[in-house]
Amino acid sequence: MRRLWTPAWIARHVAMVVLVVGFLGLGWWQISRATAGNSLSWGYAVEWPIFAGFVVYVWWREVKLARRRATDADAPPADPADEPAPTVTTGSRPAVRRPVRVSRVPVTGDVGEDTDLAAYNHYLSWLNANPGARPGDYPG
Repeated sequence: MRRLWTPAWIARHVAMVVLVVGFLGLGWWQISRATAGNSLSWGYAVEWPIFAGFVVYVWWREVKLARRRATDADAPPADPADEPAPTVTTGSRPAVRRPVRVSRVPVTGDVGEDTDLAAYNHYLSWLNANPGARPGDYPG
């Protein structure tokens, strides 16, 4: 509970109170305008208390998260030998790995190679030699 009374948290508490009081005051002001005949103010009179409720909700979530982090930090560290081995689930995200570099070995082909296949292979080798180029830049 002491962690919620640091200077940063005191500033958050004060900001929450100021915002809630300000938003409720603006809501009351819009109600007074709406009763005076401004029909558009009825929408704003409903909107400002919703904003105040949102501020309270965000503040409450942050306090709850800070308290949970405090209890997690105060807990004794778990022994890694006691933890079960991690299992991979079907919905898990794959790990990011370094790209694998494959060595390229030139292939010797037959003399009677297909001309379309030779043109396509030439096109692919041009794309490989020009990594920043687009397929439309191919001169052939």
